[in-house]
Amino acid sequence: MKKYILVLLLLVFVIGQGMAQKKTKRDYIKSLKIAFMTDNLNLTTEEAQKFWPIYNNYEDHKYAEVYKEYKGIKHLLRDKEFGDVSEAQAKRTLEKLIDIKKNSLELEKKLFDDLSDIMPSTKILYLKKLEDDFNHKLLEKLKKEYHNKEEK
Repeated sequence: MKKYILVLLLLVFVIGQGMAQKKTKRDYIKSLKIAFMTDNLNLTTEEAQKFWPIYNNYEDHKYAEVYKEYKGIKHLLRDKEFGDVSEAQAKRTLEKLIDIKKNSLELEKKLFDDLSDIMPSTKILYLKKLEDDFNHKLLEKLKKEYHNKEEK
């Protein structure tokens, strides 16, 4: 019963936040992810109170430090512009990609370390599985939307 109350409160909070400000695609996906994680992770009330601030902080840092960094070099990987990349520029870009991967791994390690103080390792591992499952479902949804647009 507590789980359902927690889910309901979390969804009300997420929906309220969305109505208070213009929702971006990132915000929409984030709210879907929170609902998916809440439904499947089976956190106790005490775990949830400690988990969400840690996890949201991780997500915010990952977005700021990893996705934005990658977005800055993504244009070089597009086919139409790839032919103009010099050897030196390609080398710098590869080094930047390695740095981005290292930062991502460090953030994930910090998340696992922080969570290990509040929940068992089995739930942390399950969290990783849920993230992968969510990303897979999101990708499938995007593929369906893309194919539906092509058919019209």
